[in-house]
Amino acid sequence: MKDILHRKDRLIITTIELIDELGLQRLSTREIANREGVSEATLFRHYKNKNDLLIAVVDFYSKFDEDIFLTTRLKKLGPKESIYFLVKSTVEYYENYPAITAITQLMDVLKYEPDLTEKINEIINYRFRVIKELIDEAIDMGEIKPEINSEYLSDMIIGTIRELCLRWRIHRDFSLKERAEASIQMLLESFRI
Repeated sequence: MKDILHRKDRLIITTIELIDELGLQRLSTREIANREGVSEATLFRHYKNKNDLLIAVVDFYSKFDEDIFLTTRLKKLGPKESIYFLVKSTVEYYENYPAITAITQLMDVLKYEPDLTEKINEIINYRFRVIKELIDEAIDMGEIKPEINSEYLSDMIIGTIRELCLRWRIHRDFSLKERAEASIQMLLESFRI
């Protein structure tokens, strides 16, 4: 059983790397199997089709969100510190695993895959809800101006990270971590009481 799980995980990682290198349009089960050094039949023993493998990729991608959001709560940080921690942890993960950012940038495309629509919506809504709740807490605690719309500020935070991530994927001429941390700090400080 351990070998099966190990092989399944390797197929997911290889799929992510190929999406990063080739894009979703050029991704094929044949290329995944070749890169992994197995036959397509072996791949299909683990995943019934390409969509099934993409579901596993999206599950793998979203697992980090769950882990980091749980860690944030366990650390018992204040709401603003929690937002900083979430941003820092996420962009550190992206810098250490650049290929995963391809999945971040493909969320809009993947949501049109029938088997992935609900999953992608869950990920997007979960991220938004966590940030919004933290902003609402920061407003309640007097860390952010009470007249600030937490939905709009959540969009600004998430959008900033997403745009920086895209620019970093294209150019890689700046530190994603440094730029994201500075941008979010500047954004939150501008709404401080």
